[in-house]
Amino acid sequence: MKDRSTAEAAPLISALERVVDAALDHARKETDGGKTIDEHQVHCERVSYLATELRAARALAAYAAACGEEGDPLAGEAATIFAANVAARCRAQVATHLAAFGFQEAFLDDTLDAPDLRGRIRAGAGEERVRALGRRVIAAGGVNHSWLAGEMERLSRESVRSFARTEVEPIAQRIHQRDELVPEELIRKMAELGYFGMSVPEEYGGGGMGNLVMILTTEELSAASLAAAGSLITRPEILTKALLHGGTDEQKHAWLPRVARGELMVAISVTEPDTGSDVASVKCRAEPAEIGGRSGYVVNGAKAWCTFAGRANVIALLARTDPNPASGARGLSLFIVEKETFPGHEFEVRQTGGQGSGVLHGKADHTPGYRGMHSFTLGFDNFFVPAENLVGAERGRGRGFYLQMAGFAAGRLQTGGRATGVAQAALEKTAAYVAERKQFGQPIGDFQLTQWKLGQMAVDIAAARQLTYAAARTMDESESATLEAAMAKLFASDVAQRVTQEGQLLHGGWGFAEEFAICRYVVDSLVLPIFEGVKPILELKVIARSLLSE
Repeated sequence: MKDRSTAEAAPLISALERVVDAALDHARKETDGGKTIDEHQVHCERVSYLATELRAARALAAYAAACGEEGDPLAGEAATIFAANVAARCRAQVATHLAAFGFQEAFLDDTLDAPDLRGRIRAGAGEERVRALGRRVIAAGGVNHSWLAGEMERLSRESVRSFARTEVEPIAQRIHQRDELVPEELIRKMAELGYFGMSVPEEYGGGGMGNLVMILTTEELSAASLAAAGSLITRPEILTKALLHGGTDEQKHAWLPRVARGELMVAISVTEPDTGSDVASVKCRAEPAEIGGRSGYVVNGAKAWCTFAGRANVIALLARTDPNPASGARGLSLFIVEKETFPGHEFEVRQTGGQGSGVLHGKADHTPGYRGMHSFTLGFDNFFVPAENLVGAERGRGRGFYLQMAGFAAGRLQTGGRATGVAQAALEKTAAYVAERKQFGQPIGDFQLTQWKLGQMAVDIAAARQLTYAAARTMDESESATLEAAMAKLFASDVAQRVTQEGQLLHGGWGFAEEFAICRYVVDSLVLPIFEGVKPILELKVIARSLLSE
């Protein structure tokens, strides 16, 4: 089975590589190496997504070849089905937009439209093949038993899964429905297990376990609850990466051990009411000042979508230290803002004494999902931040944008894991539901269309998972591998939306009831393509720009 399945996927992937490579070559010429992407936005988005799907197909096929039938009996079939699906979509895109791709009919005839390839696409994506996979998924309850090569990875997943199912899942629905804050007891238990310091180096009190173990942890926690567990470790991860890339030795020793121990909960503040993806246009300003004999900065301005800002002990704040708007990204700096913790949906911090008379006000915005941490709009009014809290100290002035982007790369990788976890939870709940729910005298899981849908859901999740794992391994080798993390976020977030919505439909009317977890998964999935770079910006300004400038 291993040899046959991987052999079936190989020619499909080879043909895709020829087409995508040629498409990228043409797009590079059309955009002058990515410099004029904005004059070709629609096509650049198209090419970046095809390149991402190709990367996912490669990752899934490589996984199937590595684990074989004994490691994962579904891997080979999933790899072939996914490669065939991607090839079919690519063929349709190219045929429809042939001139934009810069191809001649003969090129398509020689690749994806060749008779042999058309046959392989039909065989790989055949209905009965997908339905057969769906039947196996339903029989197994949709549970993720994907193969992992390392013992540390296997033991970590088993341990986190047990914790997530016993400690997080029983309270997840209540937190969502009541819009409660993550319980302190849960934070304490996660801290004791070392979840907040998994990628913090050992010299700073962390586990130093690398990105793959961190992603496995994120995935399992997110399957139980995206907001009440899975996203809790993302914010410390973003600040950790920024400190490791640009913090002083004193700052690393002062902050990282406390983050790793879970003593400090972290919020990230970049977005502003009028500034989202265009981070270089941040207006919130930090001006040099001396208050009570201490040197520092006074912060003024508004911020938006600062998740967990109320409960957080520190906020990683991106602010403008060069008042000249023309300085763009070069005029931004990153600060660690200390504050008291507040459990509610609104808070106010008033500085007194040696800190001056600054005010920080926060109010949570109501959201349909992603509840448990609360996302705040913030207002800074002459709020004093000591000079030692400027990341990188004086040499960190003007480097905030680049440090934040390093942290965002880690956040995007985490989102790949979060999205995979949410999709996996939806698959499991749906597989269990269709096995039990009876209509017209039989379980709905016996119907052909249900089986086909479960098969497609499982295939897409397998591709998202392996793309994310591959990105984690690549980032373990080089922290500069930002393209792979962006692709993982892009694809896995789309998979989470498709899978949760399919699961909701298969639940019928009960899928619209908040008492059923599938409804929570749907609304939680909506935020995944937004944070750490909204989908269109991620496709154009990160993925396409990286691919076309090569």
